[in-house]
Amino acid sequence: MKPFKSKDFRPDEEVEDLYGPPEMFGLPDERTDESDDAAPEFIDEEQERLRQLRDTQVQLAYGPPVTMTPDLLKDQEVQPVYGPPEWFSNTPDGFFSTAPEIPPVLRGDAMNGMTVPGFDRLMKCYHQLRAKTDFVPKVALVLGSGLGGFADEEVDITCTVDYSEIEGFPRSTVLGHRGRFVFGFVGDVPVVVMQGRVHYYEGYSMTDVVMPARLMSMLGAEVLFLTNASGGINADFSAGDFMLIKDHISTFVPNPLIGQNMEQLGTRFPDMSRIYSEELNGIIRSTASELNISLKEGVYVQLTGPSFESPAEIRMLRGLGADAVGMSTAVEAIAANHAGMKICGISCVANLACGMTDNPLTHAEVQECADKAAPKFKALIGGAIRKMGKIGG
Repeated sequence: MKPFKSKDFRPDEEVEDLYGPPEMFGLPDERTDESDDAAPEFIDEEQERLRQLRDTQVQLAYGPPVTMTPDLLKDQEVQPVYGPPEWFSNTPDGFFSTAPEIPPVLRGDAMNGMTVPGFDRLMKCYHQLRAKTDFVPKVALVLGSGLGGFADEEVDITCTVDYSEIEGFPRSTVLGHRGRFVFGFVGDVPVVVMQGRVHYYEGYSMTDVVMPARLMSMLGAEVLFLTNASGGINADFSAGDFMLIKDHISTFVPNPLIGQNMEQLGTRFPDMSRIYSEELNGIIRSTASELNISLKEGVYVQLTGPSFESPAEIRMLRGLGADAVGMSTAVEAIAANHAGMKICGISCVANLACGMTDNPLTHAEVQECADKAAPKFKALIGGAIRKMGKIGG
């Protein structure tokens, strides 16, 4: 591409190199006047044309057609796709040089004025939730598929907030996930319960998927208690078993910490050697023993879903050391660990994974098994949470 000040410069050449063929902009393929005297005036006209095009639909070199309007430029979710804001400023001779500034995120001075995609929306959700309740939980509990009844039957409810009442907050779309926060007490332990979670396979970004865990941490929760319904990979497991999650494999899903780090929440490179608290695991083990509930232990692997796994995939996962497989949990644990929470998790083995039986897998089977396991599950979770209230912060 020729320098802008070159006497041989043709504006349509630069447009063609950057944005597409000249005909997209209504420019002539050939100029009838090639004199040096005419070039500066023509260039000025085309500069003005390009400035006007900034606010119309153009074909960017960075992706599909978008509308370069101030509203779009300040949407920080666009930045990872199209590039950081500086790509649209300080370019030679005014191209996009007057692009509007992206407003600073409402998050103090920790990043010296830099913005972090998703954090402004997280803060807005936090303030909306705080406007509805000043309840400060100690334990945050996430209820998986078919396990939502615990909140209605085991929690002394103080208040509830539907996800739909929080602008910008993701909503559950899966059958069996009610979609609300429940605030109250289990014994004398203040808890916030997610009665339904959101999943990556529902079309949400990973930032949205882990937003609830981050939000509950900001509300004051020190412990994140994760539950889910899973497929058993370990041949010693049976449908209806409970598995204490000792570790996880998250290699097959996007890491929720990818992107600019949210410094207020945690460090850029968090340690993952002890994701699941041995102190909390000890409490769950002792509670299961007291209640005479059989408790398996193992490694949980998260896949994206929504399709169930193939027999070949299950053989691969078993070879990697996984004992149970599901479509949630691991990324939430990563985000909570990043935020400094203590984490524990129990997986209800709803069925044996694909290829281990002759039966096809269905979501209805998952819910049916979870319903049957509910009485023991409620006793185990409730007993463990009462003990967790005694641990230090």
